[in-house]
Amino acid sequence: MYINREISWLEFDRRVLEQAAREDLPLLERLKFLAISASNLDEFYQVRVGGLQLMQRSGKILQDAAGQTPEEQLKNIRARAQEIVQRQYELMNTLLLPLMREAGVAPVPLENLSEAQLSSLGTLFMQQVAPLLTPLALEEERTITLPNLSLALGVELAGKDADADKSRLVVVALPEALPRRVHAACLEEDRYVLLEELSAHFIGMLFEGERILHCTPLRVTRNGDITVQEEEGTDFAWEMSQVLVARKFSDCVRMELPEDVDDAFARRLAQQIGAEEETICHLPGYLRLSDFGRMAEEPGHERLKIVPWEPNPPEGVDPSLSMFDNISRGDILINTPFESYEPVVKLAEEAAEDPNVLAIKQLLYRTANNSRFITALCRAAERGKQVTALVELKARFDEGHNLSQAERLQRAGVQVIYGVKGFKTHAKAMLIVRRENGVLKRYCHIGTGNYNEDTARIYGDLSLLTCEETMGADISQFFNCVTGLTQMRRFRRLYPSPAFMKERLLELVRAETQRARRGETARILAKMNSLNDPDMMEALEEASRAGVEIRLNVRGICCWVPSTEEGRRHTRIVSIVDRYLEHARILCFHNGGDELVFITSADWMSRNLDRRVELLAPVEDKRLARRAVEILHACMRDNVQASVILPDGSSAPVVPGPDEPPFRMQEHLQQQARKRARASGKNSRTVLVPHKPKNNPAV
Repeated sequence: MYINREISWLEFDRRVLEQAAREDLPLLERLKFLAISASNLDEFYQVRVGGLQLMQRSGKILQDAAGQTPEEQLKNIRARAQEIVQRQYELMNTLLLPLMREAGVAPVPLENLSEAQLSSLGTLFMQQVAPLLTPLALEEERTITLPNLSLALGVELAGKDADADKSRLVVVALPEALPRRVHAACLEEDRYVLLEELSAHFIGMLFEGERILHCTPLRVTRNGDITVQEEEGTDFAWEMSQVLVARKFSDCVRMELPEDVDDAFARRLAQQIGAEEETICHLPGYLRLSDFGRMAEEPGHERLKIVPWEPNPPEGVDPSLSMFDNISRGDILINTPFESYEPVVKLAEEAAEDPNVLAIKQLLYRTANNSRFITALCRAAERGKQVTALVELKARFDEGHNLSQAERLQRAGVQVIYGVKGFKTHAKAMLIVRRENGVLKRYCHIGTGNYNEDTARIYGDLSLLTCEETMGADISQFFNCVTGLTQMRRFRRLYPSPAFMKERLLELVRAETQRARRGETARILAKMNSLNDPDMMEALEEASRAGVEIRLNVRGICCWVPSTEEGRRHTRIVSIVDRYLEHARILCFHNGGDELVFITSADWMSRNLDRRVELLAPVEDKRLARRAVEILHACMRDNVQASVILPDGSSAPVVPGPDEPPFRMQEHLQQQARKRARASGKNSRTVLVPHKPKNNPAV
């Protein structure tokens, strides 16, 4: 049974939102989940609604896997999205705002302030806000493009003695450089007013001689589903920069206004801004709820936050040794953020400084703002090493950041490749070639998550570090294929997409299906972010009917549930939403008792398997494979943060049985990581010290 992708996406957002209703969570943690759901909805409108509107306007009658046309999907989406928005504001207005007022972290309404306080705020507005504001007149013959997702004020003005019929419209964008929460000396400690309310109250100071008829905050969401047209002979970096410009002027897919705004004024604003009537959303409260989650990340108010979990030192990493020595002792599996990501960063930094390292190759999809990986690659190139970085410029909403990072790498002497034409390069791999006793040795990192030391503290991912010879040869071959655009041959360990991964996955699923039909034990355990590929779903459907035990942990989009009662008896699909974002992709096939375990950068989506460069890598060390499988089993045991995906695509929280103790997967993984660290004589404060490499010249 196929479920519409967009509805499944929104159902995931609903699961995130419901965390804000949990009374057992501290206030700022609940506010954070509310903010995440709002941010997810922003992305949904930019990417999915924008794309569907383009399809609708093209006139092509295309149906999704569930048989819905773009027009039908847009209708269903708007209804479901409206339900989520209503729930967001129900939680914000009736639950969270009263708690914020109690705790002293709620916005202060301007009507509650004294004349003296308002006077002080007026001075602050004129000195620190007004100089940054630029009123833009809205006229029929003039095109004004408001910044995507930014707050603005729509203002209707008239002369002191003029009739309202002769009014004019002005829009004032509120600069992102200014904080949304404005603190002032005239307010009590930690109290604040919102920038849009402050600006609206004093906006008349910018229009002397005119009357303010109406003033409202507003926000526009624009279509982000604009991609580069890759043509031969073009400057790809320049083409991508043009995509970023095009997004600024793309169609409006949503215009948000307060629900109490005057209808005629709202229609005039929408017409001038280019928002069609069906895109207007009237909200019963503050706009851009995503901003409120930042309080959970800022210092202070610790009583309103969850107690942080510190990353533990990874098993198999001795901080007194170099990372090369650590990896030489055996493969290492790191489960972040329960275990520290620092060894992966240190490997890159040591490679940059080690005179025996001759070459570094790395795939970069999303990196931190102040990326230590970028710094290490630049340092390595400056020291004369052969450094190659494939920077994916098509990483959605990170294109501008990746362009600037690529330019920095090029200035340092790094050989920069801008991905593979026609495909996104989403694989996570790093290869280091080191000379040891006259022989070249390869050290490899393969991961499920990005080379981003910031998100490694909040995303659940796996990293495999190895110097196994066959794996190193495969990674070398893979890099040569990607950078040299040579035809991919069969690998001995790896299965990259789009060439070999789907074929291998289907082969593994069908092998379990055949075993089940022969009456043998057959089982598939898998953890991923999304599932929507028709071929994979069809193979799973056959497997479920044959009696294969299927256990899936799909965090977000899940477009398949078994269509038969027989299949549903053998299948369980759960989604886990907890303090860390579930991001690791882990697969286990029973294989007649000789389990095959893999980690991968790819979800079971058509885009990953058919249109992206991805990697599927085996975990061959039996001890590490057992650890990976234990994570899969822990996902299925979770009865605290897990939801089960129901036959109609909706979801419901897993409820423990009467004699079943509560089990929370992420808490369990944190405890296991702590136990492993203690067993090896480490603690969470252990850090890797910089290693001074010895010269090891060729014999």
